[in-house]
Amino acid sequence: MLIVMHQNATDEQIQAVRSAVEVMGLRAEPIPGGERTAIGVLDNQGYVDDSTIRELPGVREVIHVSKPYKLVSRDFHPVSTVVEVAGIKIGDGQPPVMMAGPCSIESEEQMLTAARQVKAAGGHILRGGAFKPRTGPHSFQGLGVPGLKYLRQAGDEVGLPVVTEVMRIGQLDDVCRYADILQIGARNMQNFDLLKEVGKLDHPVLLKRGMSATLEEFLAAAEYILAEGNGRVILCERGIRTFEKATRNTLDLSVVPMIRNMSHLPIIVDPSHATGKRFLVPIMARAALVAGTHGLMVEMHPEPEKALCDGAQSLTPDDFSRLMADLQQLGSCLAHLGAPQG
Repeated sequence: MLIVMHQNATDEQIQAVRSAVEVMGLRAEPIPGGERTAIGVLDNQGYVDDSTIRELPGVREVIHVSKPYKLVSRDFHPVSTVVEVAGIKIGDGQPPVMMAGPCSIESEEQMLTAARQVKAAGGHILRGGAFKPRTGPHSFQGLGVPGLKYLRQAGDEVGLPVVTEVMRIGQLDDVCRYADILQIGARNMQNFDLLKEVGKLDHPVLLKRGMSATLEEFLAAAEYILAEGNGRVILCERGIRTFEKATRNTLDLSVVPMIRNMSHLPIIVDPSHATGKRFLVPIMARAALVAGTHGLMVEMHPEPEKALCDGAQSLTPDDFSRLMADLQQLGSCLAHLGAPQG
């Protein structure tokens, strides 16, 4: 439920409404906004009788919100959220951010080389997987904590913040110690216990869309994190599973403008996992920029042919440099046309 106050409502009237909501056993959440004063009502398990609230002085209207996500929606939070990571801002009004690096951290040397190449080409955030959720148990599962240390060392050497995946609650302490952004992968999008725990942290979270998740399920997963108090969430479209077999997944770029319309959270796109094919990554990255993404996450490996994981979708250093140059030129054109960027 959303309680909209008159513009001239007094502080005393607003506090009286909040107190009335709390008496009902619910939580009253003030909602920022320059054009209205509003109060969101949370923690209800069903319909809320608003007859008492409507009669209070200063109340203009009461709107019942049926969505399973409230804190994530623009109804409750009309102002766009900008997530800041080590001085880098991700969200509306900001230049698109590039996260890049190898799928898996394989060695100290490989990670340092990749970091230098990402930095030299103009990347903003270094990615690398220390814990890898693989389809088969005999595939490379990552280096674990030693890999986290290599990632942190590489990021520090070149001056880039780092993002890596956390797969379970027991890994949180280690990942938080070394990473600037916690990534929740597609397979864990509905690991609700993990979502609740990262929601209790003051740590940026990159939440990837599940491979078969609807848009509503995606936003509801983000709601779990915000409901625990952590509003520093970045959404990531990484392709969904359809009947098509030509690509690894089907990249749903319509989600970008849809989420920008429905939610205040920033959204980025991962064309590497979406397509699974190196030659498609730059094409879909450019398309994502046109669609209005706040950033990109791509896989780049110093030697893709030797990669222990996802080499076929990893860009070479030269590919990555060309992509960065293309995106800069495309961004200038879009800005000239007045297209939504950042």
